[in-house]
Amino acid sequence: HKTVQARILKYAQEIGWTYVPRAEAERRRGFDPDGATPQDRARKASLFFGDLLHAQVRAFNPKYKEAEGALIGEFQRFHADIYGNRDFLQALRNQHKYFCVEENRELDLMLIDYGDLARPREQWRNVYEVTEEFYTHNGKYGTREDVVFVINGIPVDLVECKNASKDEAIALGVDQIRRYHAETPEVMVPQMVFTATEAIGFAYGVTWNTVRRNLFNWKHEEVGNLEAKVKSFCAVPHLLRILKDFILFVEKEEELQKIILRQHQTGAVDKVVARALDAKRTRGLVWHTQGSGKTYTMIVAA
Repeated sequence: HKTVQARILKYAQEIGWTYVPRAEAERRRGFDPDGATPQDRARKASLFFGDLLHAQVRAFNPKYKEAEGALIGEFQRFHADIYGNRDFLQALRNQHKYFCVEENRELDLMLIDYGDLARPREQWRNVYEVTEEFYTHNGKYGTREDVVFVINGIPVDLVECKNASKDEAIALGVDQIRRYHAETPEVMVPQMVFTATEAIGFAYGVTWNTVRRNLFNWKHEEVGNLEAKVKSFCAVPHLLRILKDFILFVEKEEELQKIILRQHQTGAVDKVVARALDAKRTRGLVWHTQGSGKTYTMIVAA
């Protein structure tokens, strides 16, 4: 906790995330204060900060008139699998629908204001929070995620922290994330990205795809510097870009797969788009080696 987890929380606060202590987070998630055990207290708890989510949805969607809790009820009906995760990403990209009575038609529901990408920090409209020891129990299994990043009351990114003194520490962290998928899959429906670190390495990937070849090392010129890695990967603009642009769902051999673009791909996408918008230049060259994801780079650039 001291060498990894507490440091991540400290660095996150320095780049604009508000720390929510575990007790406060559990109160806001609706834990039962009278439960005799953690399992009892968590039995009817939500994954979301419901009051904040409702307030933000009403602020972003003035014509949304549903009662508090109605939206969370809809989210809880999403399938607890990769298909539900795909539906949730659509919602995070503001493509979930609600019925507007005064216009008598369905409208897109804004959950996240991506205009924050162009705003200075003091003018951000979304609420960015980070909490720890995010406990869930579904009646059969309990899981406790080390660090969770929450946007407008929705948990979107988790960090699994391990002690550097353990052999294969990051692999153990990823094993833990695989266990979360197996035992409490409903927790992984809104969460889109994960990282595992022992303060030296910093591996990242997308939820619902924990195959070893789809885990990547987050690279920073300051090799082994946890602060630099946390502040670049968990930076608000970077996480917003991941949610908005850099996650793909693709069907391969009749199976749905989830993909995250790596650093060389996101850099290429941004340069392609910038060049396409440059009236003075008409061509450019992107060098990707074999197997480095040229197809996905082109799809996202397009």
